[in-house]
Amino acid sequence: MTSAAELPASSGATSINHSTVQDTHQHDPLKTATGVYVTVHGHFYQPPRENPYLDAIERQPSAAPFHDWNERIHYECYRPNAFARILNDQGEVMGIVNNYEYLSFNIGPTLMSWLERYDVEVYQRILEADAKSADRLQGHGNAIAQVYNHIIMPLANERDKYTQIRWGKEDFKSRFGRDPEGIWLAETGVDYATIEALIAEGIRFIILAPSQAQRCRPLPTKNDPQPEWHEVGGSQIDPTRPYRCYLKGNKEWGFDKGDILNSPLPTPDTSKYIDIFFYDGPISRDMGFTDVTYSSHHLAGRIGSAVRGDHRPAQLISVATDGETFGHHKKGTEKTIAYAFTAEFPRHGWTVTNFAHYLSLNPPTWEVELKPITAWSCAHGVDRWQDDCGCGGEGGVWHQKWRRPLRNALNWLRDQLVEVYEEYGQQFFKDPWLARDEYIKVIRDRSPANVSRFLSRHQTHKLNAAEQVDALRLLEMQRHSLLMFTSCGWFFEELSRPEGTQILRYAARALELAGDVAGVQLEKGFVKRLGLAPSNVDLFKHGGEIYRQLVLTAQVSFKQVAAHYAITSLFNSNSNGQHSALSTHRKRVYCYTTNELDYQLQRMGALTLVVGHLKLVSEITWESEHLVFAVLHLGGWDFHCCIQQFTGRRDYSQLKEKLFTALQQASAAQTILVMTQVFGNETFSLQNLFAEERHRIMRLINQETLTRLDQLYTQTYRENYGVLMAFHRDELEVPQELQVAAEIALGYRCMTTLRSLEQDITEPQSCGNHIVELEAIATEAKHLRCRLNIPEGKQILEQLILRSLWQLLHDTNGSFATDIQLLERLIDVGYQLNLGISLYRSQELYFSCLHSQIAPACFASLINKQDTNQCRQLLKLGQKLAVDVKAILSQLD
Repeated sequence: MTSAAELPASSGATSINHSTVQDTHQHDPLKTATGVYVTVHGHFYQPPRENPYLDAIERQPSAAPFHDWNERIHYECYRPNAFARILNDQGEVMGIVNNYEYLSFNIGPTLMSWLERYDVEVYQRILEADAKSADRLQGHGNAIAQVYNHIIMPLANERDKYTQIRWGKEDFKSRFGRDPEGIWLAETGVDYATIEALIAEGIRFIILAPSQAQRCRPLPTKNDPQPEWHEVGGSQIDPTRPYRCYLKGNKEWGFDKGDILNSPLPTPDTSKYIDIFFYDGPISRDMGFTDVTYSSHHLAGRIGSAVRGDHRPAQLISVATDGETFGHHKKGTEKTIAYAFTAEFPRHGWTVTNFAHYLSLNPPTWEVELKPITAWSCAHGVDRWQDDCGCGGEGGVWHQKWRRPLRNALNWLRDQLVEVYEEYGQQFFKDPWLARDEYIKVIRDRSPANVSRFLSRHQTHKLNAAEQVDALRLLEMQRHSLLMFTSCGWFFEELSRPEGTQILRYAARALELAGDVAGVQLEKGFVKRLGLAPSNVDLFKHGGEIYRQLVLTAQVSFKQVAAHYAITSLFNSNSNGQHSALSTHRKRVYCYTTNELDYQLQRMGALTLVVGHLKLVSEITWESEHLVFAVLHLGGWDFHCCIQQFTGRRDYSQLKEKLFTALQQASAAQTILVMTQVFGNETFSLQNLFAEERHRIMRLINQETLTRLDQLYTQTYRENYGVLMAFHRDELEVPQELQVAAEIALGYRCMTTLRSLEQDITEPQSCGNHIVELEAIATEAKHLRCRLNIPEGKQILEQLILRSLWQLLHDTNGSFATDIQLLERLIDVGYQLNLGISLYRSQELYFSCLHSQIAPACFASLINKQDTNQCRQLLKLGQKLAVDVKAILSQLD
């Protein structure tokens, strides 16, 4: 763990730097290239995980106890880096650092969209960090863009290259309020055609691995018009300086080894170039694969060992790694880099900067030529994303023979979709490909007003409602045709992994949209080509079977959305069949808007029947359907749901009359028979619901049973309390049945009390009584060695503490003494219950107020010789929250 107590001694390598930067008192290194600069680049990215039909991530059990992997990694990495702790030897918070203010970083646009929806506080901290770094570094912010959905650029066709760059730039600009200076290439995959596109799009620099350079030389000068080339193909390039890369006059961008080594390449166009930084390979590898990131002292020593002692006026030590290294792959290392950025590196006289700022101070004096096609995570160029090259294999056990057929199948599908898009797109768009490039503005904002503005800007004529739907379908088809090339699908050892399945789902959605607009049936040809992709898993055999088993089964139709709405409506209605206050006649089901036009519910004994008329509208393509639904709930888990198209009011009235007449016989069999006669044989059940709502309903259905069991265990526990105590007193092994009964009974009692506390939090006397009860539960649990497994209780308590702290700091209503006592007791009982509560958010709230509010008030009271008792109480509260307040407390003593 990094702490302020870590005071590293200078190593021999690092001491070179002190002589190098002696003149920093005379020159400001932020304005003049002087001394040693350090840049740590984090590539933050997650594969897109959204269901293509729902535009949302469904529950991923492998990420438990979190909802999905984005949420889990956010908890471990993205949020901790926005609020990185600097701790003292006692583990108390001395500082909270926004690491994004010091990291050079890119965050994938699809991940940023998720962050914006999931945790707007962290999202804003990232935007603020870029703005603050720009203020500190002469207008050059830390953030750089990323090619939109992480496709391997050398394997993309020319049009897709440009769209990826343009979408990445526009997404970046809409968030950070400025044009990006640099861009991150997925897997640093690059070739000269990609370089040409980047230059054309105004990108100033990129970051590559040292292994991607072929040769370099000083830039020609009058005194040396033909400087000698240096071969650096074995990663020997000096990464402490930037390089200029010129376009050559070879449109094919293909070079054989003999050309590179023995003859000059085509004359460069000196007006067309991009600047390149090569990160330090050995240090970057150490950050990812050794323990160097667990200590800021060791990290500084490792960086210091790379400082060149050749008395050059300035040099850059730059490293690059997955941003998820800091906190997810390596737990707690966000603290290491926070302390390194703010204390360790400055103590060595190093300037923490970013690539754009360093480039502004120290433009390239060398040029570089690249190997033809390369990436940072494949020793074979970019074969990891198209061939059985061995990279990413499961220790050699599994092959990757599926990679080439998968690439071929998707390339074939892309080209087929291009034909559909061009043929039908010209009917709606003045320039279909310009419309695709600017569609990112719709992806960022799907509000009806913004979509209408977009269509008005690009349409060939005023589109009617049906034409608007087809226009949006075509654009979505193109969006999914790009998403299906997301690099993660090839990265690992097997096609049937979630990443491979995900890109096939994007392909399936693109196929479906093409069929909707053009009536073309491309799926058969696509699946045939997937059949050539052999799987390592016997169950699947090949890609075609993976498509049938894992992709087709995940498709979502309008009828499924309607069935979801219909079944869940039973749990949003009161006993009279009326919608509860929590439900409305217009609501969202993921990316669909539901307009309920009629709804009627009747009960007959144990049977419940609901019949309704619903209009569903896709918020993405604007397509809509009028549907009629009927749901018969036979009790428990047993639902029988039918859906059909709305064919008119008269038909609908007759349908309702038939169904409710059948229900009057109180016969489930008769009612189901009539439903089959009216709707046909297609039915939906609880299993057809989307996972989130299915799990909610399962919990509701089971609640009564669970409550009965809780009461039964509680009775067992009470009747055997003395026996349990005797076993523990004599240190005998407690019968498992009794121990389980005790844990369930105490957990049930604890949850009941916490819910009551949540309801009564504004009533001090009631709160006090509830806390006394929680203290008693904690004492019993400790004596009986019970572990309370109540995640919901943990969340309730964390929220109550945060809410009470906010109330104390911002709106005490004149009851400070009572409020602070209540808060302290809540914190204490949280620890006593041993629920594993996290006070991070409360800690962050307190720390933000400490220097802006609490400390100034304390010093003002001291100066004015006023009573400091309230200040002392607030500072002692800080101690309880593990915040270092000793310095301020000592001033009051």
